[in-house]
Amino acid sequence: MVGLEMNCVYATFATIGVISIIFLFFDTICIFLQIVRAILTPYFIPQEPQTLNEKYGTWALITGATDGIGKAYSKELASRGLNVVLVSRSDTKLRDTAKEIESEYKVKAKIITADFTTGTKAIETVKRELGELQIGILVNNVGKQYTYPMYLGEVPEEELWDIIHINIGAVTLMTRFIIKKMKEQKKGAIVNISSGAECQPMPLTNVYSATKVYIQYFTEALREEYAKYGITVQHLSPFFINTKMNHFSDKLQETSLLVPDATTYAKYAISTLGKINHSTGYWVHEIQRFFVMLPPRWIRMKIGEHINKSFRKDYFRQHQNS
Repeated sequence: MVGLEMNCVYATFATIGVISIIFLFFDTICIFLQIVRAILTPYFIPQEPQTLNEKYGTWALITGATDGIGKAYSKELASRGLNVVLVSRSDTKLRDTAKEIESEYKVKAKIITADFTTGTKAIETVKRELGELQIGILVNNVGKQYTYPMYLGEVPEEELWDIIHINIGAVTLMTRFIIKKMKEQKKGAIVNISSGAECQPMPLTNVYSATKVYIQYFTEALREEYAKYGITVQHLSPFFINTKMNHFSDKLQETSLLVPDATTYAKYAISTLGKINHSTGYWVHEIQRFFVMLPPRWIRMKIGEHINKSFRKDYFRQHQNS
């Protein structure tokens, strides 16, 4: 009798183990198929009959629009015929970027100076300056990274608040504001740009990676909430890109296949809009993500910690030599 009971227990655990393996395999295959789709879609699926401005509207609003991904996104959207609203905290950079876009692409470029570290004050500024202008595409790009990888107790309190206000507050409140009008129009696109740091906890950039997980969950739930209103909600999570945000390591300031420049990234990422709900935005990063997600989370976290310790050393080395 005891032997029979033990056999039942073993059989139960064996069944659970087999089911777990099947689900893990299925999940891995799904990730792989998403990668294949992300890589091949822009090249093998015919262009949609509608252009972006026909599908979503004639104006796009981009936050953090004067540097890095934000500026590249603004220029790429303008090259596709959209007028752009550029939002950033530097009035000088905004004017220069707007002039450059209008001259090169013959579209309209409106500027709004807003500092998202001020929270709701920045949102009210955007609301006031935007007026009744209908936004077809909202690109929530603005973000803040650590000055360099630090232990939590080393990070200045003001810097932590800035990271939280910008990475969480700005994307949430900008989306809330813009999506109301999109709902009325029953069309529009919201692109929330996160980071590969969302894949696992990241010691030494702890708060930054936590804010990126927020963007992932926020975007996925938002897509479900507004699916019936014809609004596209896309989540992008790029790995390392050669921008000033990653200035703390010289390794990330050299463009390569693994670390593309912002122009290369934006060109590919925009080509996935309306076709893929979630992507890294860049084909090499899709392959990276596939292999990154294979180990269990605790191993990924240890690898992330090792990488950040390496970047921390790079930062100290830079400042010893300066």
